[in-house]
Amino acid sequence: MENFEKMSRRSFLKKGLWFGGGLLSVPPFGYGYAIWVEPRWLQVERISLAFPTLPEAFKGLRVVQFSDLHFGFHLDVNQLTRVVEVIQAEQPDIVCFTGDLVDYAVGQHGKEMRDVLKRIQPTYGCFAVLGNHDYYGNANEVASVLEDGGFHCLRNRGVRIQKDNQSIWMAGVEDMWEGVPDLQAALQKMNKEEWVLLLSHAPDFADTAAASPVQLQLSGHSHGGQVRLPFIGPLASVPYGVKYPSGLYHVGPNKSLTLYTNRGIGVSVRPIRFMCRPEITVFTLM
Repeated sequence: MENFEKMSRRSFLKKGLWFGGGLLSVPPFGYGYAIWVEPRWLQVERISLAFPTLPEAFKGLRVVQFSDLHFGFHLDVNQLTRVVEVIQAEQPDIVCFTGDLVDYAVGQHGKEMRDVLKRIQPTYGCFAVLGNHDYYGNANEVASVLEDGGFHCLRNRGVRIQKDNQSIWMAGVEDMWEGVPDLQAALQKMNKEEWVLLLSHAPDFADTAAASPVQLQLSGHSHGGQVRLPFIGPLASVPYGVKYPSGLYHVGPNKSLTLYTNRGIGVSVRPIRFMCRPEITVFTLM
């Protein structure tokens, strides 16, 4: 197995050539669909998750997750506005963004992104982490756009959400590929036995989180493979998104950690999606 620890950005982009080349096996009408239709065909997934240890005050909490916008690479302010409209229509209590706001750099679009993100108004706040692409230009600038857009950017830290006399802990770690994730720092100020929702761009971080007092991890990064074929699945995987590429998992020796990997909104390397629609996820916690 290839050592993903040492994989460079260049080698990953080389794999992208194979990734796109796999679509040669798809008839021409399928290729056109993968470029012009599916990348714009947003899907809202609705999932109920039961947690015996979730405080009673938070039963019924609506958490909306979106991920991997890759703004600037086939996603503009009009598409971002549409995403925000869909999120707001779900009347969320909490909104979570799990990384890759930009494809490479903020550039001249920082104010536009901030203004659109500010329209998201959940009951208990917006929370975000950075993805690997957010580090390629200026990670601090990306974090600033998120913060100015109304999001708590959780870079190895956590925030308490209080309701009545009960609370939960929202934690976030830096990216596994380009950052240095420190879960201990993110959980340092939590109360003992406090229920924890963790944001990590990389889903494979769940193997680390499962050894800690984390009940739910939300991730993105993999785009669900971006191109999937019947009986084959995703044509390519990305570092730190190999084990848990899409959907719901229960991780750890006792399956104590629930992980959800979101397929993302945007595209990366190639502007295509096939059998892998862009996703916004709406969780109801029970």
